Amino acid sequence: MLRRMFIALTASTLLAAPAFADGHTKDIVDTAVGAGSFTTLVAAVEAAGLVETLKGPGPFTVFAPTDAAFAALPAGTVEDLLKPENKDKLVAILTYHVLPGKVMSTDLSEGLKAATVQGAEVTITLEGGPKVNGAAISTANIEATNGVIHVIDAVILPPEG
Repeated sequence: MLRRMFIALTASTLLAAPAFADGHTKDIVDTAVGAGSFTTLVAAVEAAGLVETLKGPGPFTVFAPTDAAFAALPAGTVEDLLKPENKDKLVAILTYHVLPGKVMSTDLSEGLKAATVQGAEVTITLEGGPKVNGAAISTANIEATNGVIHVIDAVILPPEG
């Protein structure tokens, strides 16, 4: 089971390699921009004022929701979050997708709990494929000069309170 998961991760990473061929020469933000499937995430990072932070030295691990993941949120959610008056909430959601340090897929283990930059923990599960808080990691280990991106299929939300 674990072996199949790693084979699937390796295959998906190799298949995604052409889209991220410059991953080692660009920071996390530029890598996301170059991928073309993170326009909503990049817009949110800009609205939250986190571009310079994510272009900084890091290292960071980003669980990056795709445009499709943002589109799956209830209608109007993204537009509401991008309003200046909701900046604090947007920052909390985005920083919940970021771990300090560089965490590769080989570092993930069943039940692993990791503190996010936001402060709350995320939980990693491996059964049925790697997931963070239930969001499937569809492509792992996209390296950037200041960390790594793992593509996820959902937006994860920090616990309330």
